[in-house]
Formats: sequence, C-alpha cells, structure tokens
Amino acid sequence: MSRFRSHRIEHFTESVIREMTRLAIQHGAVNLAQGYPDFPAPESVKQAACQAINGDVNQYAITWGAKPLRDAIARKYQRSYGLDYDPEREITVCCGATEGMIASLMGVTNPGDEIVVFEPFYENYRPDALLCDAVTRLVPLYPPHWTFDPAELRRAFSQRTKAVIVNTPNNPTGRVFTREERQAIAELALEFDALVITDEIYEHILYDGCVHEPMAAMPGLRDRTILVNSMSKTWGVTGWRVGWVLAAPELSDCVRKVHDFLTVGAAAPLQQAGIAAVELPDEYYRELAVSYGTRRDFMLDMLKTAGFKPFAPQGAYYVMCDISTFGFKDDVAFTKHMIEEVGVACVPGSSFFANPERGRQIVRFCFCKSEETLSAAAHRLRRLL
Repeated sequence: MSRFRSHRIEHFTESVIREMTRLAIQHGAVNLAQGYPDFPAPESVKQAACQAINGDVNQYAITWGAKPLRDAIARKYQRSYGLDYDPEREITVCCGATEGMIASLMGVTNPGDEIVVFEPFYENYRPDALLCDAVTRLVPLYPPHWTFDPAELRRAFSQRTKAVIVNTPNNPTGRVFTREERQAIAELALEFDALVITDEIYEHILYDGCVHEPMAAMPGLRDRTILVNSMSKTWGVTGWRVGWVLAAPELSDCVRKVHDFLTVGAAAPLQQAGIAAVELPDEYYRELAVSYGTRRDFMLDMLKTAGFKPFAPQGAYYVMCDISTFGFKDDVAFTKHMIEEVGVACVPGSSFFANPERGRQIVRFCFCKSEETLSAAAHRLRRLL
C-alpha cells in the first residue's frame, strides 16, 4: 500500500509534544510537556462564548472571519502597537495559529522555495514547509542566551529565499529577540526580497522588562510581513482554535484562498467570544505577565533544586534545561524515566532540532499550570535527588 502514501509525509512522526501528553495520561504523570493552562480562562470571555451559543450564533461566519471580530482585532493592534490594518482586506480569522501558519506558507510558497527557520524551532514549522514542498534553511540559536550569529543568518539567505519565520517570544527557548536582532532580520528580508512570517502568540507573556514589537512595525516590513497570532495562549483557550493572520491585501488574498478551502472558517460562537477577549483592558496583559513571572520563578527554583541546569526564559512559558549531569544516554531515555519513574512529563529536546544530536541533552518544561500542579511536580522531582 506504500504507493498510496504521499512523499510529503515520509518524514512525519506523531507530534512529540502531544505524544508526551498521551504518555503522561497513561502513566499518571504531572503534565509539564504540552503548553496548555490547567486553570480557568477569563470569566468574561467564557460567558461571551456561552451567550453567543445561546443567542444562536451557531452558523457559518463569513469565511475570513466575523466582521465584529476583525474590527476588534484591528482596534487592538492600533491600540497596542500603532499598526493600522484594514479589517476588510488585511485580517483573516482562521482555526488557530496552526492553521494560520500553514495557510500562509501554502499561499505564498512554490516547490523548491527556501524558508529560513531558527533552530530550535516549534515542531510544526518543518512539517509545514514539507507540506509545501519547500526547503528549510536552519539558523542555530546558541545557549545559554539562545542568540544567533548574524553571519550564519546571512548565509541562510539566497535568491531562493521566500520567507523567514520569526517566533518571538520564542517556543521552545523563551528567547525575546532584541531590536538589533530584529533589525538584522529585517535588513536581510529587504535585501533578498523575502517575506517575514511571524508567530506572535506569546506577545504578552514577557519578563525582566522585555518588550514585544511586531516585525511588521519595523521600517520597510509592513507590507512584506505576515503576522500570525491566536487566542490560545494570551487568553488560555488553546482548545478553541481561533486565530488570525494580518497581512497586506495581496498577501491576505493568498492566505484567504487557502484558508477558504482548508477549513472554511473558525467556530462562529467562539469568534464572537474573541471580541470580548481582545477588548479586555491593558491591565489584563500586565497581570498576565506578572502571574506567569511568578510561575517562571517557581519553576526555575524547582528545577535547580532537583539538579537541572535551566535556561531562564525572557518570554513565553517554557524552560529549556541541560540534563547532562543526570547521566542518561539521551533526552528520550531521560524523558521516559521522568514519566514512568518520577511522574513528571517534559518534552525531549531533540524534537526541536532537525539534527537530533543538538538536543540530546536538553528537555523542555512548561509552566502554564496552576500552583497545585507545579507544587505536585516539585514534590515528585525530589525523586531525582
């Protein structure tokens, strides 16, 4: 039956992150692998969803998103970043940032095009490129601060470069690119006439005075940036699958043509609830960052006490850790031991690298969990001592 298998999926495996969740459930482990909160979403946002369903907002919205939500998204970006987007021509609501990313890549790439990706990377980016028959050109981020070498970035660009994917705050490293780093990316995109596709779902989860500025706000990038975001992380509704793509009209048209036939549209009542979410006051985002900062500090202390060497993140809600002192042959063996013997699930670092060897002594923990969950994990980690 192999003749029926698409060559595009030959190198696909089950999502390692979601596999860790499945194994955590199987073994009763505390799940610090998959990045979803186990505490309630904002009450006003949940109530808005219930009211929409009870109000019979249950049929198709317009394919590229209900206009009231697109209008609200436009107001948020103007308020937060001074960016003006036309809700009619430049904002597309989709089924989460996951669909937003694949719809964007499918809409703008041709077979053989090259996509620059920073490594370690969120595990979806390379499969997305493979589904487009595109080629990834990898640029390493170096610990402990997860910085890149500008010379290596330049070497990754060529006349075949169609786009560079920029994820800041970054998953899995927690790195927030500085303005100088973003400027280096911007200059290369302009020089090589490439697009910038950004994954900005952790935009409001920042620490230590770090600031997020969209790449679209950089000089010269407004009309060559495709900005992907979603409700999932900022409002703690990862299961709702409501996201959006912001781009100039010509690029939005490309994205919309794929989105239309890929999913038709995101859930109508949850789009309605999205209006309540993006219209929450700025105080909500400040409190969100503070609450995650407290969790981050607890997680770092917990991991250090258990013998890990964690890399402190500047944003997002993940911690990468060096596990070399534990003496396991690789990250997969260590993760298996963690789940089955210690009772805490994490993600093997090799899943974030094209060359697994670069991640053989690294694992990733997430801390978007309740105080009770993190305390339970801390108690179990004592088994490593």
